[in-house]
Amino acid sequence: MGKRPEPLSFEDLRTYSLFERPSKVSVEKLGRPLGPGRTLREFLRALPKELAARDLLDLAREIVRARKRDRPVIWAFGAHVIKVGASPYLLDLMERGLVTALATNGASMVHDAELAMCGNTSEDVAAALRDGSFGAAKETGELLNEAARLGARGQGLGWALGKLIAEGNFPYKHLSLFARAYELGVPLTVHVAIGTDIVHIHPSAEGAAIGEATYLDFRIFCRLVSELEGGVFVLSGSAVLLPEVFLKALSAVRNLGHRVEHFVTANLDFLRQYRPLTNVVHRPTLSAGKGYSITGHHEILIPLLHGAVVEMWEGEDADL
Repeated sequence: MGKRPEPLSFEDLRTYSLFERPSKVSVEKLGRPLGPGRTLREFLRALPKELAARDLLDLAREIVRARKRDRPVIWAFGAHVIKVGASPYLLDLMERGLVTALATNGASMVHDAELAMCGNTSEDVAAALRDGSFGAAKETGELLNEAARLGARGQGLGWALGKLIAEGNFPYKHLSLFARAYELGVPLTVHVAIGTDIVHIHPSAEGAAIGEATYLDFRIFCRLVSELEGGVFVLSGSAVLLPEVFLKALSAVRNLGHRVEHFVTANLDFLRQYRPLTNVVHRPTLSAGKGYSITGHHEILIPLLHGAVVEMWEGEDADL
């Protein structure tokens, strides 16, 4: 056997005073547990001033700052945001003028429309797939494919569905993001990938109409992105489609000479995935601006962010 190495001696190791060392964490940044009966503002102020809690409040400040300067706030979202019950928070931000445009995918049309029509959505896919009944809801297919035909005539897919829901006899249309956006004149664009949505298998589906309507929405979205300088772009619940749409739109508007450099982006999701991080948080803000990635469940993160934004916007003291 070889000779055992001599243990290293620490006798001459240089030390310094803890009291002179720069440190990242201080007692001022610690969270403060609260008792019952406290307000949302007190709760937000008591959060730790570290990592995601810090970023959440910083993002809320960026949204409020952008709107006070009359700069846009575009919120892009996947269908999961609707399915977990978080769409009323986006609805409220839109009504307050704190979100100036929305962008989504085709699945969001399904869930928003079904909730408006009957107050229920999201079928049991595993059970319905056995006999091929998955996605075959008659009313859903007819309404959304009618929206595609209407939207293809020049106003786009999001506007068309909003009009049909807002003017239809639907008991829960007051909860529809599409209907309220139409009523408020807030742009809501839909970015469809053919074959991904249940309405594409319905007899009423027309590929040409779907393609034309969603392409119009992409061009409208590009116009919105061309005006994003000084604004905020938030993504929640889309891992592939909407990050790609945003990246292509940003490239197109810069190619056309629009200055879109100083802006804030954020991704809110329960997983950190490549495209949202790369195409929304990092690449677009390399030259200027700032990107946030906050990991957590939408049914928790979005209400918290909504609360912080409203408190900062409406409260007497805008600082939290």
